[in-house]
Amino acid sequence: QVQLVESGGGLVQAGASLRLSCVASGLTFSTHGVGWFRQAPGKERECVAAISWAGGTTSYADSVKGRFTISRDNAKNTGYLQMNSLEPEDTAIYYCAAGFLAQGTMTSRDYQHWGQGTQVTVSS
Repeated sequence: QVQLVESGGGLVQAGASLRLSCVASGLTFSTHGVGWFRQAPGKERECVAAISWAGGTTSYADSVKGRFTISRDNAKNTGYLQMNSLEPEDTAIYYCAAGFLAQGTMTSRDYQHWGQGTQVTVSS
């Protein structure tokens, strides 16, 4: 049974940092690309960052470029999203997703496995 468990969300003030973690089990993590998606109330889900299964390709949404960094540690079966200079507009539920041989794409259909999400709230 595949599980992705996110952690690290919380309530912070604008300008603060958070690091989200996504621990995977039940799959061969090293053959899966990782994507971080978010969904704010009343808005569609969007991909904010993705990293390829081999780790050599990363992609970012324009809204987070320069502030967020995606990474992975295959030895720990864990993906990370470092979020700096957080803004109120970053408030959302953040989901991690894993896709077999995904190449750092930002399309949800490329990801087969999804976590339950972690809430990030940024106050002004």
